[in-house]
Amino acid sequence: MAAGPSELELFRRRWRAELAGARPGRKRRRAGEPGSGPSRREPVSGWSSCGGVPLAAPQEGGGEGGRRGAGYFALARSLLDGKAPGARSRRHRHPRPAPPPPAQPAAEPGGDNDLLGQLIRDLNEINEVPFFDIQLPYELALNIFQYLGRTELGRCAQVSKTWKILAEDEVLWFRLCQQEGYLPDASISDCSCWKLALQDCRAKERTLRTNWKNRIGAVSQLQYELGKVLCDVHSCDGVVIAGYTSGDVRLWDTRTWDYTAPILEPVHGSADPGPQPHVSFVRINSSLAVAAYEDGTVNVWSLMIGREPIHHYQHNQRIQALALGSEGAAIATASGFQIKVESADDRGYWQTTAQFEIQKLVKFLHLVPDVGSPVPIAAAEDTVYILKAEEPGKVLHSVYGQPVTCLDVSANEAAFGVKGFGWLLNETNKILLYNLETGQCLTKLGSSLGDFTCVNLQNCPPWMLVTGNKDRRVRVYDLRKSKSLCSLYAHHLGVSAVQMDDWKIVSGGEEGLVCVWDQRMGTKLWEMHARHPVRHIWFNTHSLITANIPDEKNPRGASIMDDDLTAHRRHRGIIYAYEFSVDQLVRESVLPICRSSYDEVIGYNYNIGLAVPYDNI
Repeated sequence: MAAGPSELELFRRRWRAELAGARPGRKRRRAGEPGSGPSRREPVSGWSSCGGVPLAAPQEGGGEGGRRGAGYFALARSLLDGKAPGARSRRHRHPRPAPPPPAQPAAEPGGDNDLLGQLIRDLNEINEVPFFDIQLPYELALNIFQYLGRTELGRCAQVSKTWKILAEDEVLWFRLCQQEGYLPDASISDCSCWKLALQDCRAKERTLRTNWKNRIGAVSQLQYELGKVLCDVHSCDGVVIAGYTSGDVRLWDTRTWDYTAPILEPVHGSADPGPQPHVSFVRINSSLAVAAYEDGTVNVWSLMIGREPIHHYQHNQRIQALALGSEGAAIATASGFQIKVESADDRGYWQTTAQFEIQKLVKFLHLVPDVGSPVPIAAAEDTVYILKAEEPGKVLHSVYGQPVTCLDVSANEAAFGVKGFGWLLNETNKILLYNLETGQCLTKLGSSLGDFTCVNLQNCPPWMLVTGNKDRRVRVYDLRKSKSLCSLYAHHLGVSAVQMDDWKIVSGGEEGLVCVWDQRMGTKLWEMHARHPVRHIWFNTHSLITANIPDEKNPRGASIMDDDLTAHRRHRGIIYAYEFSVDQLVRESVLPICRSSYDEVIGYNYNIGLAVPYDNI
């Protein structure tokens, strides 16, 4: 507080007078004398709100009250003498309601009353937290407590009332929620008690894990009979896209349990003569859906606008691979020896941003996620390319006679399986991990006689990688130690798709079996079987999407009618949607056959439309 010399001297003289008038003028009564009840100390003007203890002269006898009074007098005398007050060592006391100070005589504006009131307000702002033998400000103590976990905060809350208030601060529990991945888009003002919010989130997580382990939930089949044979399936955050031999592309949103699949209209439309080309590949992200057809056509739809394509381009040959960026609007297609990259600018105009010519046919194609400009990673026979605009056709890996059998890409690394020469030359099948920035091989994993058929790096926990092999085993690797953590004998005809998180593994086989494993225990939890190979697996904390896609797109002998080769559903393939969330296990999660609209005129003996409206059961 700023004040002139004359004003400060006037304040000191008035304070000395108040202190002199507050000293007792009589001796302390002995016990047993008349009127020796508990003495009441009168509040002193100017100090009645300091810590809830009124200012009094030090009492004789050296008791606690005398020591406290001596401390206050020492603080007052140091302030009157113009010295900085020394550090006080006292036990933390909760402030008591201060009695109202006695009325003061009216003072001139700018006088000593203003200065005294400012000093009292400054002293009232002192809020210290005891830490063993020192006192810390509340904000500093809160900064220390933010390094503690749930268990440590619970123990600190049992120390004292002050520590309990500090350990239950909303800022601490909000940070814990964010650190553990709960409610990532929430702000601190969205909840009144973040400790209870964290408890609810953890209880739901335990329930979800129990449902996963015991297969408690709802399962639905995503079907489209008019699409004939299922060609390709992809999903993103519960939205499923499927392409069929009829040329139709369908969408399902499993998050809302509304399985009325809209049709994404192609550019050529139904007015063109002749049958529509088959769908070769489909991809989807949070904003776009892409389909590639056998005639080299590529259609792009926006999930926000509608069913009409927003972009269309054509290749001269059949498309061999399709890649869609995980975020944003970037597409890469491989046709023949050409790789084309299409992307949209900020105004929504699409253009060809890059074209690359390579000398081999591309089998696998991915776009590096979380980068500014799209960077394709292509695997063609025994060569892996990293295609950048400034370095076209850069070879990441190439060994003659060792073809690439699978590929997956993360933001900084690429993992792919290579086929070795066999035991004779001591070159077995391995998984190679490369750094995309340096182009160096980080590690070689595994040693198997069977080919690695699938690898998942992008969706795995940090420093983990999961693979599937033709030798019917699922293997989990620790990238820090370059060693296998577990090997699971999973399927009968080889592994075709696999994904894992921090505690479970979901794998699909060529025989149509979907298996769910406990990764830490190495045990199978449950399995589901369908007719065709499992080509797509995606899951999050509460849902699972699997797709059984037949290898034969034009089956013969399915019907005696030549114009209907796919009359029986055993040739069509199937998509399953599992829901394990406790919030979804209600009336809306009844099987689709019990929520039928009764407007479908086709069906089979095990897919008969109900004649009684059981939708409201």
